[in-house]
Amino acid sequence: MNNAKTRFRRFGAVMLASVLPLSLLAGCGSSNSGKTQITIFNSKMEIQDQMEEMAKTYSDAKDVDVEVYYSSDTVAAHLATKYASNEPYTVAMVDAKDVYALARDHAVDLSDQGWVDKTDQAIAIDGKTYGFPVSIEARGVIYNADPIEKVIGESFDPTKYATLDAFKALIAQLKQGGISAPTAVMKEDWSLAAHYLGEVYEEQADPAAFIDELHDGKVNLNDNPKFTSLMDSFDVLKANNYAAANAISAEREVSEQKLAEGEVAFMFGGNWDWAVINQYDYSENMGVMPVPQNTDDESNEKLVGGGSKFFIVDSSDATTDEQRSAAKDFLDWIVDDADGQSFIVNDCSLVSPFTNNTLEVADPLGASVKEYSDAGMLIPSYNYMPDDHYSVLGAEFQKYLAGQENRAGFAKAIEGYWKSAKITTPDA
Repeated sequence: MNNAKTRFRRFGAVMLASVLPLSLLAGCGSSNSGKTQITIFNSKMEIQDQMEEMAKTYSDAKDVDVEVYYSSDTVAAHLATKYASNEPYTVAMVDAKDVYALARDHAVDLSDQGWVDKTDQAIAIDGKTYGFPVSIEARGVIYNADPIEKVIGESFDPTKYATLDAFKALIAQLKQGGISAPTAVMKEDWSLAAHYLGEVYEEQADPAAFIDELHDGKVNLNDNPKFTSLMDSFDVLKANNYAAANAISAEREVSEQKLAEGEVAFMFGGNWDWAVINQYDYSENMGVMPVPQNTDDESNEKLVGGGSKFFIVDSSDATTDEQRSAAKDFLDWIVDDADGQSFIVNDCSLVSPFTNNTLEVADPLGASVKEYSDAGMLIPSYNYMPDDHYSVLGAEFQKYLAGQENRAGFAKAIEGYWKSAKITTPDA
């Protein structure tokens, strides 16, 4: 346990940071120092402090000035305002779906860059590589093995609890052993709809075809084995939630603290949760396991994830060739320079998607993800959900979590959403 870390550091200050008046910067390509200036948009809130510190040290060491910006707006909405005002960032960190939406009109073809052959997570469109992967992230059930091992009297081996039947038996054992509510469930719409419901699509044999069938009204979710399997598992997490009586009132920070400190044993989430967990009196005896399911399709042996967050380099006339060259140098630094590799793994606690970055992942959740990734045990994320998917279906999922809607009603809401949704696959 780390007794020094008992208080959650809120990110409010970061939320208020730092979309400065780029009109003072864009287009000139150089700063008062005479160095080439590049701007980087960071859309990963939890590493904003690290990005700003990196910008200072990188600028001091290189013949370039780096400015880092963050906005709490959605990536698509924020970048749209920048493109409309002809004030693009030199480098922008975006989600995978944004690469597909923006690359053809706004991004440089990076196919000739040396790092392309060092990762299988870059995004290419029409044979051209546009998206530089920043990290690997994956989802599953986060566990704290400390309270589990106190009850079962042996080391916790997640592979023994891959089926829902085995997991339910473990939950019952934990409750008999004194843990009255062994799970936590985050109420956030992005966790429920983008992440958990997303696995219903991602674990289909052909996710894109399944979405097309949903769009065409050809899917009855209540008859779909994967929907049934994952919702059965969710019901176990829901029924044993420490906040079951007021699930929609449970604060994420409280749930993460209870998990970090062993008051609960399980919570659906991903390795990004470490940025919150490590603010408390956490255990190192933690990890991420696949969602337990009674299935024979092996999905209960794999996490869901892959490349998460991508840098694109601006292709417009508002960015000079010197700035683009400096941007490419920055990407090379992340991949090949020892300091750049350490920045990703040690400073940001991320899992590098590049094969030549062999630094050991420090945090236990990231270590779990890297283990599954290295073993080829990741089910790819589905990166083409419409922008309103998690807000619309997140609200429906919250009703289900709160007991205000049954499974049939939730399934009908999902089917209804997709019938009118705009399909955004690369070929659409």
